[in-house]
Amino acid sequence: QIYTSRKSSHLIAMSHLLRPTVVLLKDGSEQAQGKSHVIHNINACQAISEIVRTTLGPRGMDKLIYNQNGAVTISNDGRTIIDLLDIVHPAAKTLVDIAIAQDNEVGDGTTSVVVLAAEFLKQAKEFIEDGVHPQTIIRSYRKAQQLALRKIEEISVNYKNASQSTSFREVLERCAMTALQSKLISNNREFFGKMAVDAVTQLDDQELDLNLIGIEKVAGGSVTASELVFGVAFKKTFSYAGFEQQPKSFVRPKVLCLNVELELKAEKENAEIRLSDPSKYQAIIDAEWKIIYGKLDRIVNSGAKVILSKLAIGDLATQYFADRGLFCAGRVPESALKRVCSATGAVIQTSLGDLSDEVCGECGKFEEKQIGNDRYNFFTDCTELKTATIILRGGAEQFIEETHRSLWDALMIVKRCIQHNEVVGGAGAIEMELSKHLRNESRTIKDKSQLIIAAYAKALEVIPRQLAHNAGLDSTDILNELRAEHANGNTWIGVNIEDEEKGVLDALQAFIWEPALNKKSALAAATEATCTILSIDETIKNAKAQDAVNNAKANIPGARAPGMASIN
Repeated sequence: QIYTSRKSSHLIAMSHLLRPTVVLLKDGSEQAQGKSHVIHNINACQAISEIVRTTLGPRGMDKLIYNQNGAVTISNDGRTIIDLLDIVHPAAKTLVDIAIAQDNEVGDGTTSVVVLAAEFLKQAKEFIEDGVHPQTIIRSYRKAQQLALRKIEEISVNYKNASQSTSFREVLERCAMTALQSKLISNNREFFGKMAVDAVTQLDDQELDLNLIGIEKVAGGSVTASELVFGVAFKKTFSYAGFEQQPKSFVRPKVLCLNVELELKAEKENAEIRLSDPSKYQAIIDAEWKIIYGKLDRIVNSGAKVILSKLAIGDLATQYFADRGLFCAGRVPESALKRVCSATGAVIQTSLGDLSDEVCGECGKFEEKQIGNDRYNFFTDCTELKTATIILRGGAEQFIEETHRSLWDALMIVKRCIQHNEVVGGAGAIEMELSKHLRNESRTIKDKSQLIIAAYAKALEVIPRQLAHNAGLDSTDILNELRAEHANGNTWIGVNIEDEEKGVLDALQAFIWEPALNKKSALAAATEATCTILSIDETIKNAKAQDAVNNAKANIPGARAPGMASIN
């Protein structure tokens, strides 16, 4: 009896080993979870930050990235670098998303938002290792974000209501020059800052559609040979015989914009005609010619001197217009055609039934000019001018591309400054002031979120620290001096990268201005990305997806062996 009892208890103890295994995932699937997995995600994000953080600020370094096709890109723009890195880590892709969001929303601050998010995660890493629940950190970080955003609204300077006599244009130029100060063309920031403001102020005040600012890149010449055209300029399109006989300059011409094909096409597949009488063949040919000549006659009778079409204008039409002293261009890019319509008041026509004066536009002067090795069509002195064109010059293709990216950031900043009236001091001043404010607020909190908010405040100091480090200054001394200045109530004291002896300066007086929207968007995006990554407690790699990419993505460190049971 005793033996039977022991045997029964042994079977009961071993019964859990006899249960059938429940397998939820296919063979080849991988899982990773737990504290070590969260820390691994944080380390991946920090690795991305280490790549881009040296590009931050006016003294930031550039990155040279080339792909397998041999295409070379030299840039210090955070969004461009992260796009070209082709990141495959699933959690680290979150930083790619926030860089893109920052670029689309503000146009500048893409490097800052990545560096901030990585630093928030670095501060949270210590709490994760100590066993603090991620949701506790997330709640505290979101509370710190709200406190920081309220502080920005409180201390931001509304330049329209400011006591100092600063004109609206001066504010826009200073913000544009601040955005360009960290770019490859920083030595010419005054030249391009004024150009960016002139271009944006030409647009409709209500819409401010930057797509109506054309940017043409012409290799050769100095970067200061770049020019702003108050109108539309686009590269000469493909032309047929007879084009050179057309006049290349008009004064106050009517402009007609079409989405119509003006050429004869051989109908080999689209049509089939069977004739019982061969004599009717010539009648069909004559009808075809009559159709094309009818279209051309209606265009000529409309009174237009310049005819542009999104579709092809063939050799027959080109010679027809040349004989009548008209200019035509086919296969015009859609973006250029829209800008011509915006400048001249023309309306794109998809048929030629009613070509009245209402659908034709007008410009003060049209001419074709040589720039570099290419010829460009210019529409200037337009009555309804709501567009502009920037022609960029430069020696190397990579330099022109980087100039384009830099100028686009400046255009975005000017647009946001027009839409939002608040500005803050740059050079790390706003981050130091927010850090001081959050530290003071954290001391009024009794629970464990006090430490987490203080860590959030410490993370904000990464911006001035990195600015000083990239400029070759002693970041420890600079930060200590900044903390002392802000503790004494000097709100806008930031890093002085020009004078190593002084170390700090007043950002507002030095005209280092940034839109408040820039900092608000960066803080919000970085905090949300941090909270998203901290909330991930398990990653599952689908076996089917793994096969589809042919094992292109790296295995998850610490993952279970393929085919291992999920539930026992």
